[in-house]
Amino acid sequence: MHEGQGRAHSSHEMRTITSLYLLFCLLVPSALAQLQFGFYGPSCHRTGSIISSVVSSHFSRDRSITAALLRMQFHDCFVTGCDASLLIDPKPGRPSEKSTGPNASVRGYEIIDEAKRQLEAVCPGVVSCADIVALATRDAIALAGGPSFLIPTGRRDGLRSNPNDVNLPGPTIPVSASIQAFAAQGMNVDDMVTLIGGGHSVGVAHCSLFSDRLADPAMDRTLNAQLRNTCRAPNDPTAFLDQRTPFVVDNAVYGEIQRQRGILRIDQNMGLDGSTRGIVSSFAQNNDLFRRRFAEAMVKMGSLRVLTGRSGEIRRNCRVFNNGR
Repeated sequence: MHEGQGRAHSSHEMRTITSLYLLFCLLVPSALAQLQFGFYGPSCHRTGSIISSVVSSHFSRDRSITAALLRMQFHDCFVTGCDASLLIDPKPGRPSEKSTGPNASVRGYEIIDEAKRQLEAVCPGVVSCADIVALATRDAIALAGGPSFLIPTGRRDGLRSNPNDVNLPGPTIPVSASIQAFAAQGMNVDDMVTLIGGGHSVGVAHCSLFSDRLADPAMDRTLNAQLRNTCRAPNDPTAFLDQRTPFVVDNAVYGEIQRQRGILRIDQNMGLDGSTRGIVSSFAQNNDLFRRRFAEAMVKMGSLRVLTGRSGEIRRNCRVFNNGR
């Protein structure tokens, strides 16, 4: 199976895939020159089927892996680019990105490890951990009812994982600061609203991350009371970010935001700020538009500052640099 394929596509999905390819050619010419659709066709044609099988197996037991993988890819790509630097385990005297700040709660590494082990058994030293993350995330999105799309591959793994590089936007960041953070990565306001909303259409947040929202008198009263009750429990419990369809990648979270039911401050503020309110409204009204833009934004994010050619390496173990550092 082509590594860009996860399953048979409908005619609507094929039109989306074609438009994604054309968009990628137009918007990311430098990345296109480096990444390729079907990169592993000649060298490891089972890449796609192996990763899809691993992700499907985990998803059948735990639907929350979609949120976990989306967060993993975002946290990796927004630091030093999509280079799997987040996957490196810390060692005594040598911390890594994985052990720093918000990354400490990233999960799903066992999925990447399992896919890597199976790929190394049939195609040793060929498929990068960075590409496994990108393909696994794409497959998990489709399994959760989100769009199916092709992504170009050929990423290589980075040789650096420094906690000092980690500076990720948090849940209480103002919209203007979030716009600046995305712009620094070459992404626009539409990309930001798409990726934040889409990423928060699944998954949970700990009460400590949205306590400020509970003090907001504008928050939907029923939801506020429900969340206050949830958060009375010990050990910082969690609540679904999308109260309507918490395991489905869709546009429901944007409708929730319009009804003052955004869980995180950044989500709710996107529905209030003049620079983002219109995009939130468009997505709330049109799930097809959201699906198309989310696929486009994921392809764009997955191409941030990638290593290709002879840069970096192809790790044998995603948690350790090949030289053992």
